[in-house]
Amino acid sequence: MGYGLVAMKVLVLSSMVLSVVVASGVELPVQRRRVPAMYVFGDSTLDVGNNNHLEGEQVPRANKPYYGIDLPGSGKPTGRFSNGYNVADFVAKNLGFEKSPLAYMVLKARNYLIPSAITRGVSYASAGAGILDSTNAGGNIPLSQQVRLFESTKAAMESKVGPRAVSQLLSKSFFLIGVGSNDFFAFATALAKQNKTAATQSDLAAFYGSLISNYSSAITELYKLGARKFGIINVGTVGCVPIVRVLNATGGCADGLNQLAAGFDGFLNSLLAGLAPKLPGLAYSIADSFGFAARTDPLSLGFVSQDSACCGGGRLGAEADCLPGAKLCADRDRFLFWDRVHPSQRAAMLSAQAYYDGPAEFTAPINFKQLADKS
Repeated sequence: MGYGLVAMKVLVLSSMVLSVVVASGVELPVQRRRVPAMYVFGDSTLDVGNNNHLEGEQVPRANKPYYGIDLPGSGKPTGRFSNGYNVADFVAKNLGFEKSPLAYMVLKARNYLIPSAITRGVSYASAGAGILDSTNAGGNIPLSQQVRLFESTKAAMESKVGPRAVSQLLSKSFFLIGVGSNDFFAFATALAKQNKTAATQSDLAAFYGSLISNYSSAITELYKLGARKFGIINVGTVGCVPIVRVLNATGGCADGLNQLAAGFDGFLNSLLAGLAPKLPGLAYSIADSFGFAARTDPLSLGFVSQDSACCGGGRLGAEADCLPGAKLCADRDRFLFWDRVHPSQRAAMLSAQAYYDGPAEFTAPINFKQLADKS
């Protein structure tokens, strides 16, 4: 069967209404696809298996229990840094897909990259990745390289179905980007190594400038390659993850680190507002991960823990990685954090729902649903 016929068959099937039940017992409707494909760029919050195929001791991988323990259908680790699905999966579900598109490295290994790219999409997200190439260098696929991989994917797509069909597909597809947290962890670590308790104004100016320049380049390059709909998740409250909290004697958030992230998010808003009029047809939605975490009461959402890892060890569950033999909480749906950095499946589901069609305060200038439906 040719690629064109495969694409047509998938699009017809995707118009049917399906349903998926996640491990927590929450039934999520999977409606007809609002977009023909989804392409994902980012870090471990979105990675669905790319890092499992990267070589090197420094590569972070979620390929051992108890990762994936609640993943519907298998209960096994797949490379997601979660007890089940992650944010990319739930964004995809809301858009009408079964889950996130498969990882680029997985598709390459299965010799199925181009069929998936044409009919469903591809995930290039890589755990440990940053906006800067220097962030965790050698242990991930940085954002700039993810964009280059997409460029090569597009060229192969065009050789199969032609430039016109690919251009139409990409212009209607959803480009999800979520990256930046690792840059802030690396920046804070570098300051600590220099025995600095706070960054100087020149340090901050150089750091923010590099981040925004690289982010702008990535978006602009994706636009040139045909992307038009950008769903962007900003940097969240990085100072409140368990691995940072445990460094505080009180277990409280690192306010300075959160302020750094908030400052970047402001620049990111300005960047997109400035790019939109320069790039005709560009549409975007910025999901306020920082605001959702800072202004939402976890207790009101049914969580009993908002500062500790469900899977880990030691104080706050944050003094050990989530590995076989680690301490595992009994009710994973009631922990905000799965491991010492990443949200639990239920936390990922709630944030993705907020970005899709939740309160207007958590997305700007439109939400993910409105972005997907833009003609």
